[in-house]
Amino acid sequence: MPDFERLPSRVFDFTSGSRRDLYFAILHVFNDADERLETALLVEQVHARLPGTGLTDLVDEEGVDSALRHLESLDLLESSQSYTAAYSTAAEFERKNVQYTLTARGEAEFAGARLVLDRLKEKGALQTAVLDAIGDRLHTLHTLLDTGPAGTDNRVFTALQELEGHLDSLRDNTKRFNNELQRLLRSEGTDLDTFHEVKRATVGYLDEFVENLEERAHTIADALTRVEARGVEPMLERALAGANLPPSATDRVRSDWLARRRAKWQGLRRWFAPTADGQEGVRRLHEVARRAIGALLETLERITESRRRASSTAEDLRTAARWCAGAVSEEELPLLWSSLTGLSPARHAVLAHEDAELIAPGTSWSVADSVAVSPNLRSSGRSGRVARTARVRDVGETVRRRRERALAEQAQADQALRLLSTDGTVALSSFGTLEHTLFEHLLSLLGRALSEPPSSDGLRRALTSDGRLEIVLGPPAPGSGTAALRTPLGEFSGPDHTVSIGVPGVRR
Repeated sequence: MPDFERLPSRVFDFTSGSRRDLYFAILHVFNDADERLETALLVEQVHARLPGTGLTDLVDEEGVDSALRHLESLDLLESSQSYTAAYSTAAEFERKNVQYTLTARGEAEFAGARLVLDRLKEKGALQTAVLDAIGDRLHTLHTLLDTGPAGTDNRVFTALQELEGHLDSLRDNTKRFNNELQRLLRSEGTDLDTFHEVKRATVGYLDEFVENLEERAHTIADALTRVEARGVEPMLERALAGANLPPSATDRVRSDWLARRRAKWQGLRRWFAPTADGQEGVRRLHEVARRAIGALLETLERITESRRRASSTAEDLRTAARWCAGAVSEEELPLLWSSLTGLSPARHAVLAHEDAELIAPGTSWSVADSVAVSPNLRSSGRSGRVARTARVRDVGETVRRRRERALAEQAQADQALRLLSTDGTVALSSFGTLEHTLFEHLLSLLGRALSEPPSSDGLRRALTSDGRLEIVLGPPAPGSGTAALRTPLGEFSGPDHTVSIGVPGVRR
Protein backbone atom coordinates (compact mmCIF):
# COMPACT_ATOMS: atom_id res chain seq x y z
CA MET A 1 0.00 0.00 0.00
CA PRO A 2 1.49 3.42 -0.92
CA ASP A 3 2.40 5.83 1.87
CA PHE A 4 -0.22 8.48 2.64
CA GLU A 5 0.93 11.88 1.37
CA ARG A 6 0.00 14.84 3.55
CA LEU A 7 -0.82 18.17 1.98
CA PRO A 8 1.45 21.08 2.89
CA SER A 9 -0.08 23.65 5.23
CA ARG A 10 -1.81 26.62 3.60
CA VAL A 11 -1.83 24.97 0.18
CA PHE A 12 -3.78 26.95 -2.47
CA ASP A 13 -4.28 29.84 -0.02
CA PHE A 14 -3.86 32.27 -2.91
CA THR A 15 -7.23 31.13 -4.37
CA SER A 16 -9.20 32.58 -1.44
CA GLY A 17 -9.92 36.15 -0.46
CA SER A 18 -10.96 39.22 -2.43
CA ARG A 19 -7.62 39.48 -4.28
CA ARG A 20 -7.45 35.91 -5.57
CA ASP A 21 -7.85 37.05 -9.22
CA LEU A 22 -4.85 39.37 -8.84
CA TYR A 23 -2.75 36.61 -7.23
CA PHE A 24 -3.62 34.16 -10.02
CA ALA A 25 -2.83 36.75 -12.71
CA ILE A 26 0.58 37.45 -11.11
CA LEU A 27 1.41 33.74 -11.07
CA HIS A 28 0.32 33.64 -14.71
CA VAL A 29 2.84 36.40 -15.48
CA PHE A 30 5.67 34.48 -13.80
CA ASN A 31 4.68 31.24 -15.56
CA ASP A 32 4.79 32.99 -18.95
CA ALA A 33 8.18 34.48 -18.03
CA ASP A 34 9.49 30.99 -17.17
CA GLU A 35 8.43 29.76 -20.59
CA ARG A 36 10.58 32.56 -22.09
CA LEU A 37 13.43 31.53 -19.73
CA GLU A 38 13.17 34.75 -17.69
CA THR A 39 14.05 33.74 -14.17
CA ALA A 40 13.28 36.97 -12.26
CA LEU A 41 10.96 39.97 -12.65
CA LEU A 42 10.88 43.42 -11.06
CA VAL A 43 7.72 44.96 -9.65
CA GLU A 44 7.24 47.32 -12.61
CA GLN A 45 7.71 44.44 -15.05
CA VAL A 46 4.97 42.43 -13.33
CA HIS A 47 2.70 45.49 -13.29
CA ALA A 48 3.26 46.13 -17.02
CA ARG A 49 2.45 42.52 -17.99
CA LEU A 50 -0.72 42.10 -15.94
CA PRO A 51 -3.09 43.40 -18.68
CA GLY A 52 -1.80 40.64 -20.97
CA THR A 53 -3.29 37.99 -18.64
CA GLY A 54 -6.83 39.28 -19.18
CA LEU A 55 -7.17 40.83 -15.70
CA THR A 56 -9.73 43.63 -16.00
CA ASP A 57 -9.32 45.14 -12.52
CA LEU A 58 -7.10 48.22 -12.43
CA VAL A 59 -4.22 47.77 -9.99
CA ASP A 60 -1.50 50.33 -9.31
CA GLU A 61 2.15 49.48 -8.76
CA GLU A 62 1.80 49.69 -4.97
CA GLY A 63 -1.01 47.14 -5.07
CA VAL A 64 1.14 44.81 -7.16
CA ASP A 65 4.04 45.23 -4.72
CA SER A 66 1.75 44.33 -1.78
CA ALA A 67 0.43 41.28 -3.64
CA LEU A 68 3.98 40.12 -4.43
CA ARG A 69 4.91 40.35 -0.76
CA HIS A 70 1.84 38.32 0.18
CA LEU A 71 2.68 35.62 -2.36
CA GLU A 72 6.21 35.56 -0.97
CA SER A 73 4.79 34.97 2.52
CA LEU A 74 2.93 31.95 1.09
CA ASP A 75 6.26 30.56 -0.28
CA LEU A 76 5.02 30.91 -3.87
CA LEU A 77 7.60 33.57 -4.74
CA GLU A 78 11.04 34.41 -3.41
CA SER A 79 12.78 37.78 -3.54
CA SER A 80 16.40 38.74 -4.10
CA GLN A 81 18.45 41.86 -4.77
CA SER A 82 18.78 43.07 -8.35
CA TYR A 83 22.31 44.21 -9.25
CA THR A 84 21.64 44.90 -12.92
CA ALA A 85 19.40 47.98 -12.76
CA ALA A 86 20.66 51.55 -12.55
CA TYR A 87 19.38 53.77 -9.73
CA SER A 88 19.45 57.55 -9.74
CA THR A 89 17.98 58.19 -6.29
CA ALA A 90 17.74 56.42 -2.95
CA ALA A 91 13.95 56.19 -3.30
CA GLU A 92 14.32 54.54 -6.68
CA PHE A 93 16.78 52.07 -5.17
CA GLU A 94 14.30 51.16 -2.41
CA ARG A 95 11.58 50.57 -5.01
CA LYS A 96 13.50 48.80 -7.75
CA ASN A 97 16.19 46.77 -6.06
CA VAL A 98 13.95 43.76 -5.34
CA GLN A 99 13.25 41.10 -7.95
CA TYR A 100 10.97 38.08 -7.57
CA THR A 101 11.25 34.49 -8.76
CA LEU A 102 8.65 31.73 -8.90
CA THR A 103 9.39 28.94 -6.39
CA ALA A 104 8.89 25.23 -6.96
CA ARG A 105 5.79 25.38 -4.75
CA GLY A 106 4.52 28.34 -6.77
CA GLU A 107 4.95 26.39 -9.99
CA ALA A 108 3.09 23.41 -8.49
CA GLU A 109 0.16 25.42 -7.11
CA PHE A 110 -0.25 27.39 -10.36
CA ALA A 111 -0.16 24.13 -12.35
CA GLY A 112 -2.78 22.67 -9.98
CA ALA A 113 -5.10 25.66 -10.46
CA ARG A 114 -4.67 25.45 -14.24
CA LEU A 115 -5.43 21.72 -14.13
CA VAL A 116 -8.69 22.41 -12.24
CA LEU A 117 -9.78 24.95 -14.87
CA ASP A 118 -8.86 22.63 -17.74
CA ARG A 119 -10.67 19.66 -16.17
CA LEU A 120 -13.86 21.72 -15.81
CA LYS A 121 -13.81 22.36 -19.58
CA GLU A 122 -12.85 18.86 -20.76
CA LYS A 123 -15.23 16.09 -21.77
CA GLY A 124 -14.55 12.40 -21.23
CA ALA A 125 -14.29 9.93 -24.10
CA LEU A 126 -13.76 6.22 -24.74
CA GLN A 127 -10.90 6.28 -27.22
CA THR A 128 -10.10 3.06 -29.06
CA ALA A 129 -7.06 4.81 -30.56
CA VAL A 130 -5.54 5.03 -27.06
CA LEU A 131 -5.88 1.26 -26.65
CA ASP A 132 -4.10 0.75 -29.97
CA ALA A 133 -1.36 3.20 -28.90
CA ILE A 134 -0.81 1.30 -25.61
CA GLY A 135 -0.38 -1.94 -27.55
CA ASP A 136 2.06 -0.27 -29.98
CA ARG A 137 4.22 1.15 -27.16
CA LEU A 138 4.39 -2.25 -25.43
CA HIS A 139 5.44 -3.85 -28.71
CA THR A 140 8.12 -1.13 -29.12
CA LEU A 141 9.45 -1.82 -25.61
CA HIS A 142 9.63 -5.55 -26.33
CA THR A 143 11.59 -4.90 -29.52
CA LEU A 144 14.02 -2.53 -27.77
CA LEU A 145 14.61 -5.00 -24.93
CA ASP A 146 15.45 -7.67 -27.48
CA THR A 147 17.99 -5.50 -29.35
CA GLY A 148 20.22 -4.92 -26.30
CA PRO A 149 21.30 -1.77 -24.45
CA ALA A 150 23.61 -0.30 -27.08
CA GLY A 151 22.33 3.21 -27.79
CA THR A 152 18.68 2.37 -27.09
CA ASP A 153 18.29 3.55 -23.48
CA ASN A 154 16.91 6.92 -24.62
CA ARG A 155 14.35 5.16 -26.81
CA VAL A 156 13.34 2.88 -23.92
CA PHE A 157 12.75 5.96 -21.74
CA THR A 158 10.74 7.69 -24.50
CA ALA A 159 8.59 4.62 -25.18
CA LEU A 160 7.93 4.11 -21.45
CA GLN A 161 6.99 7.77 -21.01
CA GLU A 162 4.59 7.63 -23.97
CA LEU A 163 3.07 4.43 -22.58
CA GLU A 164 2.42 6.09 -19.21
CA GLY A 165 0.91 9.11 -20.92
CA HIS A 166 -1.50 6.93 -22.92
CA LEU A 167 -2.46 5.01 -19.76
CA ASP A 168 -3.17 8.26 -17.86
CA SER A 169 -5.23 9.51 -20.80
CA LEU A 170 -7.25 6.28 -20.89
CA ARG A 171 -7.89 6.32 -17.15
CA ASP A 172 -8.81 10.02 -16.91
CA ASN A 173 -11.02 10.03 -20.00
CA THR A 174 -12.79 6.86 -18.86
CA LYS A 175 -13.53 8.31 -15.41
CA ARG A 176 -14.88 11.57 -16.84
CA PHE A 177 -16.95 9.76 -19.47
CA ASN A 178 -18.43 7.43 -16.83
CA ASN A 179 -19.41 10.39 -14.62
CA GLU A 180 -21.01 12.18 -17.57
CA LEU A 181 -22.75 8.96 -18.57
CA GLN A 182 -24.26 8.52 -15.09
CA ARG A 183 -25.52 12.13 -15.18
CA LEU A 184 -27.08 11.44 -18.58
CA LEU A 185 -28.83 8.35 -17.21
CA ARG A 186 -30.31 10.40 -14.36
CA SER A 187 -31.33 13.40 -16.47
CA GLU A 188 -34.73 13.96 -18.02
CA GLY A 189 -34.44 16.30 -21.00
CA THR A 190 -37.06 19.00 -21.53
CA ASP A 191 -36.76 18.69 -25.30
CA LEU A 192 -37.76 15.09 -25.99
CA ASP A 193 -36.44 15.12 -29.56
CA THR A 194 -32.97 16.29 -28.48
CA PHE A 195 -33.03 14.00 -25.45
CA HIS A 196 -33.96 11.01 -27.63
CA GLU A 197 -31.26 11.81 -30.21
CA VAL A 198 -28.48 12.23 -27.60
CA LYS A 199 -29.23 8.94 -25.88
CA ARG A 200 -29.55 7.06 -29.16
CA ALA A 201 -26.18 8.43 -30.33
CA THR A 202 -24.63 7.47 -26.97
CA VAL A 203 -25.88 3.89 -27.36
CA GLY A 204 -24.22 3.69 -30.78
CA TYR A 205 -21.00 5.16 -29.39
CA LEU A 206 -20.86 2.63 -26.54
CA ASP A 207 -21.76 -0.29 -28.79
CA GLU A 208 -18.97 0.58 -31.23
CA PHE A 209 -16.44 0.85 -28.39
CA VAL A 210 -17.42 -2.45 -26.75
CA GLU A 211 -17.51 -4.36 -30.04
CA ASN A 212 -13.71 -4.73 -30.39
CA LEU A 213 -12.76 -4.10 -26.75
CA GLU A 214 -12.02 -7.74 -25.96
CA GLU A 215 -9.80 -8.19 -29.01
CA ARG A 216 -7.76 -5.06 -28.24
CA ALA A 217 -7.49 -6.01 -24.57
CA HIS A 218 -6.11 -9.46 -25.43
CA THR A 219 -3.57 -7.88 -27.79
CA ILE A 220 -2.36 -5.60 -25.00
CA ALA A 221 -2.24 -8.48 -22.49
CA ASP A 222 -0.06 -10.55 -24.84
CA ALA A 223 2.35 -7.64 -25.38
CA LEU A 224 2.45 -7.00 -21.62
CA THR A 225 3.33 -10.64 -20.94
CA ARG A 226 6.16 -10.57 -23.50
CA VAL A 227 7.67 -7.40 -21.97
CA GLU A 228 7.49 -8.78 -18.43
CA ALA A 229 9.21 -11.95 -19.63
CA ARG A 230 12.25 -9.76 -20.43
CA GLY A 231 12.19 -8.31 -16.90
CA VAL A 232 10.52 -5.13 -15.66
CA GLU A 233 13.39 -4.02 -13.39
CA PRO A 234 16.07 -4.17 -16.13
CA MET A 235 13.74 -2.17 -18.36
CA LEU A 236 13.24 0.49 -15.67
CA GLU A 237 17.00 0.69 -15.07
CA ARG A 238 17.58 1.29 -18.76
CA ALA A 239 14.80 3.91 -18.81
CA LEU A 240 16.47 5.63 -15.84
CA ALA A 241 19.77 5.69 -17.74
CA GLY A 242 17.98 7.13 -20.77
CA ALA A 243 16.17 9.78 -18.71
CA ASN A 244 19.40 11.80 -18.50
CA LEU A 245 18.74 13.07 -14.97
CA PRO A 246 21.08 15.95 -14.01
CA PRO A 247 24.32 15.15 -12.17
CA SER A 248 22.89 16.81 -9.06
CA ALA A 249 20.21 14.10 -8.78
CA THR A 250 20.82 12.16 -5.57
CA ASP A 251 20.23 8.48 -4.93
CA ARG A 252 16.96 9.43 -3.26
CA VAL A 253 15.80 11.24 -6.41
CA ARG A 254 16.66 8.22 -8.56
CA SER A 255 14.95 5.87 -6.13
CA ASP A 256 11.79 8.01 -6.16
CA TRP A 257 11.87 8.09 -9.97
CA LEU A 258 11.99 4.30 -10.12
CA ALA A 259 9.22 4.00 -7.49
CA ARG A 260 6.90 6.19 -9.59
CA ARG A 261 7.60 4.10 -12.68
CA ARG A 262 6.85 0.87 -10.76
CA ALA A 263 3.55 2.34 -9.53
CA LYS A 264 2.62 3.28 -13.10
CA TRP A 265 3.46 -0.24 -14.29
CA GLN A 266 1.26 -1.75 -11.56
CA GLY A 267 -1.56 0.50 -12.76
CA LEU A 268 -1.08 -0.87 -16.28
CA ARG A 269 -1.22 -4.41 -14.89
CA ARG A 270 -4.47 -3.67 -13.02
CA TRP A 271 -6.02 -2.68 -16.33
CA PHE A 272 -4.74 -5.32 -18.71
CA ALA A 273 -2.88 -8.17 -16.93
CA PRO A 274 -4.83 -11.45 -17.27
CA THR A 275 -6.16 -12.96 -14.01
CA ALA A 276 -8.45 -15.81 -13.08
CA ASP A 277 -11.48 -13.50 -13.41
CA GLY A 278 -10.25 -11.83 -16.59
CA GLN A 279 -8.58 -8.45 -17.01
CA GLU A 280 -9.76 -6.42 -14.01
CA GLY A 281 -9.87 -2.91 -15.47
CA VAL A 282 -11.16 -3.99 -18.88
CA ARG A 283 -13.81 -6.19 -17.24
CA ARG A 284 -15.12 -3.28 -15.15
CA LEU A 285 -15.15 -1.01 -18.21
CA HIS A 286 -17.02 -3.66 -20.22
CA GLU A 287 -19.64 -4.10 -17.45
CA VAL A 288 -20.20 -0.35 -17.08
CA ALA A 289 -20.64 0.08 -20.84
CA ARG A 290 -23.04 -2.86 -21.13
CA ARG A 291 -25.16 -1.71 -18.18
CA ALA A 292 -25.26 1.81 -19.60
CA ILE A 293 -26.43 0.48 -22.99
CA GLY A 294 -29.25 -1.44 -21.29
CA ALA A 295 -30.31 1.56 -19.19
CA LEU A 296 -30.26 3.89 -22.19
CA LEU A 297 -32.33 1.46 -24.27
CA GLU A 298 -34.91 1.22 -21.48
CA THR A 299 -35.13 5.01 -21.32
CA LEU A 300 -35.53 5.23 -25.09
CA GLU A 301 -38.32 2.62 -24.92
CA ARG A 302 -40.15 4.64 -22.25
CA ILE A 303 -39.90 7.78 -24.40
CA THR A 304 -41.20 5.88 -27.44
CA GLU A 305 -44.10 4.39 -25.45
CA SER A 306 -45.09 7.80 -24.08
CA ARG A 307 -45.29 9.12 -27.65
CA ARG A 308 -47.56 6.24 -28.70
CA ARG A 309 -50.29 7.13 -26.18
CA ALA A 310 -53.53 8.40 -27.73
CA SER A 311 -53.65 11.25 -25.23
CA SER A 312 -51.89 12.55 -22.18
CA THR A 313 -52.79 14.59 -19.12
CA ALA A 314 -51.13 17.66 -20.55
CA GLU A 315 -53.04 17.32 -23.82
CA ASP A 316 -56.33 16.81 -21.92
CA LEU A 317 -55.78 19.99 -19.95
CA ARG A 318 -54.96 21.93 -23.11
CA THR A 319 -58.17 20.66 -24.76
CA ALA A 320 -60.22 21.66 -21.69
CA ALA A 321 -58.64 25.12 -21.79
CA ARG A 322 -59.60 25.52 -25.46
CA TRP A 323 -63.20 24.51 -24.71
CA CYS A 324 -63.43 26.97 -21.82
CA ALA A 325 -61.96 29.74 -23.95
CA GLY A 326 -64.58 29.04 -26.64
CA ALA A 327 -67.58 29.16 -24.28
CA VAL A 328 -70.39 31.48 -25.46
CA SER A 329 -71.12 32.98 -22.02
CA GLU A 330 -69.89 32.83 -18.44
CA GLU A 331 -73.01 30.89 -17.45
CA GLU A 332 -71.82 27.97 -19.54
CA LEU A 333 -68.45 27.75 -17.74
CA PRO A 334 -69.74 26.11 -14.50
CA LEU A 335 -71.71 23.57 -16.54
CA LEU A 336 -68.67 22.84 -18.72
CA TRP A 337 -66.44 22.47 -15.64
CA SER A 338 -68.94 20.11 -13.97
CA SER A 339 -69.12 18.00 -17.15
CA LEU A 340 -65.33 17.81 -17.52
CA THR A 341 -64.47 17.01 -13.91
CA GLY A 342 -67.64 15.56 -12.43
CA LEU A 343 -67.34 18.05 -9.55
CA SER A 344 -70.05 20.40 -8.26
CA PRO A 345 -70.10 23.17 -5.66
CA ALA A 346 -70.31 21.94 -2.05
CA ARG A 347 -69.53 24.96 0.08
CA HIS A 348 -71.25 23.47 3.14
CA ALA A 349 -68.88 20.50 3.15
CA VAL A 350 -66.39 22.46 5.26
CA LEU A 351 -68.91 22.77 8.10
CA ALA A 352 -69.33 20.19 10.85
CA HIS A 353 -70.99 19.67 14.23
CA GLU A 354 -69.19 20.94 17.29
CA ASP A 355 -68.78 17.35 18.54
CA ALA A 356 -68.95 15.10 15.46
CA GLU A 357 -68.29 11.95 17.56
CA LEU A 358 -71.87 12.19 18.96
CA ILE A 359 -73.29 11.69 15.46
CA ALA A 360 -73.14 8.16 14.04
CA PRO A 361 -71.55 7.94 10.57
CA GLY A 362 -74.70 6.46 9.02
CA THR A 363 -77.11 9.12 10.39
CA SER A 364 -79.22 10.79 7.70
CA TRP A 365 -78.93 14.56 7.35
CA SER A 366 -82.69 14.87 7.76
CA VAL A 367 -82.64 13.59 11.33
CA ALA A 368 -79.21 14.84 12.43
CA ASP A 369 -78.77 18.03 14.45
CA SER A 370 -78.55 21.20 12.41
CA VAL A 371 -75.26 22.98 11.76
CA ALA A 372 -74.91 26.75 12.13
CA VAL A 373 -74.15 28.42 8.79
CA SER A 374 -72.52 31.85 8.56
CA PRO A 375 -74.57 34.51 6.72
CA ASN A 376 -71.47 35.36 4.69
CA LEU A 377 -71.50 31.93 3.06
CA ARG A 378 -74.40 32.78 0.68
CA SER A 379 -73.29 36.34 -0.14
CA SER A 380 -69.48 35.94 -0.43
CA GLY A 381 -68.87 32.22 -0.58
CA ARG A 382 -66.86 32.39 2.66
CA SER A 383 -67.81 30.83 5.97
CA GLY A 384 -66.48 33.74 8.08
CA ARG A 385 -64.93 37.17 7.96
CA VAL A 386 -61.45 37.43 6.53
CA ALA A 387 -59.18 40.15 7.85
CA ARG A 388 -57.14 42.36 5.56
CA THR A 389 -53.66 41.24 4.62
CA ALA A 390 -51.09 42.64 7.01
CA ARG A 391 -48.94 45.45 5.70
CA VAL A 392 -45.49 44.43 4.52
CA ARG A 393 -42.93 45.61 7.04
CA ASP A 394 -40.35 48.11 5.75
CA VAL A 395 -36.90 46.65 6.51
CA GLY A 396 -34.92 49.49 4.96
CA GLU A 397 -34.10 51.08 8.31
CA THR A 398 -32.96 47.72 9.72
CA VAL A 399 -30.70 47.11 6.72
CA ARG A 400 -29.20 50.59 7.09
CA ARG A 401 -28.46 50.09 10.79
CA ARG A 402 -26.86 46.70 10.16
CA ARG A 403 -24.70 48.13 7.36
CA GLU A 404 -23.52 50.97 9.59
CA ARG A 405 -22.78 48.55 12.42
CA ALA A 406 -20.78 46.29 10.08
CA LEU A 407 -18.75 49.23 8.74
CA ALA A 408 -18.08 50.47 12.28
CA GLU A 409 -16.93 47.00 13.38
CA GLN A 410 -14.62 46.73 10.35
CA ALA A 411 -13.14 50.18 11.04
CA GLN A 412 -12.66 49.22 14.69
CA ALA A 413 -10.89 46.00 13.67
CA ASP A 414 -8.60 47.86 11.23
CA GLN A 415 -7.70 50.43 13.88
CA ALA A 416 -6.98 47.68 16.41
CA LEU A 417 -4.64 45.89 13.99
CA ARG A 418 -2.77 49.14 13.30
CA LEU A 419 -2.35 49.78 17.02
CA LEU A 420 -1.02 46.26 17.56
CA SER A 421 1.72 46.60 14.90
CA THR A 422 5.17 46.48 16.49
CA ASP A 423 8.44 48.15 15.59
CA GLY A 424 10.55 45.02 15.34
CA THR A 425 10.47 42.09 17.73
CA VAL A 426 9.19 42.76 21.26
CA ALA A 427 8.32 40.71 24.30
CA LEU A 428 4.67 39.85 24.87
CA SER A 429 4.82 41.50 28.30
CA SER A 430 5.63 44.86 26.65
CA PHE A 431 1.98 45.28 25.65
CA GLY A 432 1.16 45.92 29.33
CA THR A 433 -2.35 47.32 29.73
CA LEU A 434 -4.74 47.09 26.77
CA GLU A 435 -8.31 47.98 26.01
CA HIS A 436 -10.40 44.83 25.99
CA THR A 437 -11.10 45.06 22.22
CA LEU A 438 -7.37 45.33 21.47
CA PHE A 439 -6.73 42.39 23.79
CA GLU A 440 -9.27 40.25 21.91
CA HIS A 441 -7.58 40.98 18.57
CA LEU A 442 -4.15 40.27 20.04
CA LEU A 443 -5.42 37.00 21.51
CA SER A 444 -6.83 36.01 18.09
CA LEU A 445 -3.44 36.67 16.44
CA LEU A 446 -1.64 34.65 19.11
CA GLY A 447 -4.07 31.77 18.60
CA ARG A 448 -3.43 31.79 14.84
CA ALA A 449 0.34 31.73 15.37
CA LEU A 450 0.24 28.96 17.99
CA SER A 451 -1.84 26.77 15.65
CA GLU A 452 0.94 26.86 13.02
CA PRO A 453 3.92 24.46 13.24
CA PRO A 454 7.29 26.09 13.95
CA SER A 455 9.62 26.57 10.97
CA SER A 456 13.30 25.61 10.84
CA ASP A 457 14.27 28.79 12.74
CA GLY A 458 11.84 27.96 15.57
CA LEU A 459 9.40 30.77 14.70
CA ARG A 460 5.67 30.39 14.12
CA ARG A 461 4.13 32.58 11.38
CA ALA A 462 0.47 33.30 10.69
CA LEU A 463 -1.55 35.80 8.65
CA THR A 464 -4.84 37.52 9.27
CA SER A 465 -7.75 36.31 7.12
CA ASP A 466 -7.25 39.13 4.57
CA GLY A 467 -3.48 38.59 4.39
CA ARG A 468 -2.61 42.20 5.28
CA LEU A 469 -0.97 41.54 8.63
CA GLU A 470 1.50 38.89 9.78
CA ILE A 471 2.43 37.77 13.29
CA VAL A 472 5.76 36.08 13.97
CA LEU A 473 5.81 34.31 17.34
CA GLY A 474 9.08 33.17 18.87
CA PRO A 475 9.89 31.19 22.01
CA PRO A 476 10.40 33.05 25.31
CA ALA A 477 13.83 34.54 25.78
CA PRO A 478 16.11 32.70 28.24
CA GLY A 479 15.47 33.86 31.77
CA SER A 480 12.22 35.65 30.88
CA GLY A 481 9.41 35.46 33.36
CA THR A 482 5.67 35.36 32.92
CA ALA A 483 3.90 37.94 30.73
CA ALA A 484 0.91 39.62 32.38
CA LEU A 485 -1.53 41.56 30.18
CA ARG A 486 -4.11 43.68 31.99
CA THR A 487 -7.53 44.68 30.62
CA PRO A 488 -10.50 46.44 32.26
CA LEU A 489 -12.11 43.02 32.64
CA GLY A 490 -9.21 41.18 34.23
CA GLU A 491 -5.63 39.97 33.84
CA PHE A 492 -4.15 37.43 31.42
CA SER A 493 -0.85 35.68 32.10
CA GLY A 494 1.29 33.23 30.16
CA PRO A 495 4.79 32.59 28.75
CA ASP A 496 6.61 35.76 27.72
CA HIS A 497 6.95 34.94 23.98
CA THR A 498 8.71 37.23 21.54
CA VAL A 499 6.23 38.83 19.11
CA SER A 500 6.54 40.72 15.82
CA ILE A 501 3.40 42.09 14.12
CA GLY A 502 3.46 43.93 10.80
CA VAL A 503 3.04 43.81 7.02
CA PRO A 504 3.91 40.38 5.49
CA GLY A 505 7.33 40.16 3.83
CA VAL A 506 8.75 43.32 5.47
CA ARG A 507 11.84 42.61 7.53
CA ARG A 508 11.52 43.96 11.05
